[in-house]
Amino acid sequence: MKPEFFDPLETRAPEQREGTLLAALPAQLRAAMAAPAMAERMAGIDPAAITSRSALAALPVTRKSELLERQKAQRAIDPFGGFSAIGWARLGTRRPARRVFQSPGPIYEPEGQGADYWRMARAMFAAGFRSGDLIHNSFSYHLTPAGSMMETGALALGCTVFPGGVGNTELQLQAMSELQPDAYVGTPSFLRIALEKAAEAGLALPSLKKALVSGEAFPPSLRDWLGERGVQACQCYATADVGLIAYETAAREGLVLDEGVLLEIVRPGTGDPLPDGEVGEVVVTSFNTDYPLVRFGTGDLSALLPGPCPTGRTNARIKGWLGRADQTAKVRGMFVHPSQVAEVIRRHPEITRARLVVEGEMANDRMTLRVEARSLPEGLQQAVAQSLRDVTKLRGEVAWCEPGGLPNDGKVIEDARKYN
Repeated sequence: MKPEFFDPLETRAPEQREGTLLAALPAQLRAAMAAPAMAERMAGIDPAAITSRSALAALPVTRKSELLERQKAQRAIDPFGGFSAIGWARLGTRRPARRVFQSPGPIYEPEGQGADYWRMARAMFAAGFRSGDLIHNSFSYHLTPAGSMMETGALALGCTVFPGGVGNTELQLQAMSELQPDAYVGTPSFLRIALEKAAEAGLALPSLKKALVSGEAFPPSLRDWLGERGVQACQCYATADVGLIAYETAAREGLVLDEGVLLEIVRPGTGDPLPDGEVGEVVVTSFNTDYPLVRFGTGDLSALLPGPCPTGRTNARIKGWLGRADQTAKVRGMFVHPSQVAEVIRRHPEITRARLVVEGEMANDRMTLRVEARSLPEGLQQAVAQSLRDVTKLRGEVAWCEPGGLPNDGKVIEDARKYN
């Protein structure tokens, strides 16, 4: 069968792609410097001189933690912290945003007016989605942008979308059974839950043959489990800050970089690029002039793979998500930040120290807040558990530790999950 591609960009000669992206850097730098925060970070830089990877590597990395702190500091005057070129009338921006989202932190992200704003259609096409398909979208449609990211990509591809959202498993199964969707988008763990519950209820889902999953690690064992039940699932790697970064193809040999980003792998905690093959932090420059992030440090670990994708796509590939470069953890598709643990502690003066431990196999995450406290009044455990849920939007257990039982090493989030 002749390979299919989303557009001719995917099969460009690598040197042509590299030249085009580097040639676009000066204009993107100028767009970025129109945003106050980026102008401050890029002070004294001549955009016209940034036409090579080495020149780009001399620019500062903007990490999610810095973006969060800047937003917090400017909350009253600009919830985007001066990083966005779009917004609404009160912010004095000339171009209106279509939507604004809140991710855990909280971090606010704008969505612009363009079709397929997050560039997700390319990943969907690689996963086998085609115009006319009915897509069951089980990503969240409230607060966080994941639901909109997938829906806008599906609509740009010519698909019809059922906005299932999160939760309500029984109702979602009923919709799947009655509507017979061609494809699924959402977390891999929810897809597994849906298929297991469908089998228990005797519901047939013969139409569901393909899926694009994200928001969690997607181990080969789960991929094979889904395949045994007739669903061929591919994963993609995207963030609410820069949209699609990389996507899996039918070859299942790493994730191919999106055509709209310039990616670097840097030594964690620095901006220094690492040689191909070494594990480091993923740093992305997007070419989105609405939210013009230059050298955005995702906090995720990955590494570049040698050679092109066997499908014929010529862009570079990464191994996929290999963990976090900082203490921020992704749990059930949601980021949990150290600042959120601090907020839980702040709400309960009895707590003297706490550590959030994330355990279990991937797609079956368990959160436990291990707490040292100066006193244990009745009801405190339940109150702390409720605060943890309110702040992180995730359920977790609370366990008491003896005074001095937690290591005095400054770590507030411990990711103890197994990834293999």
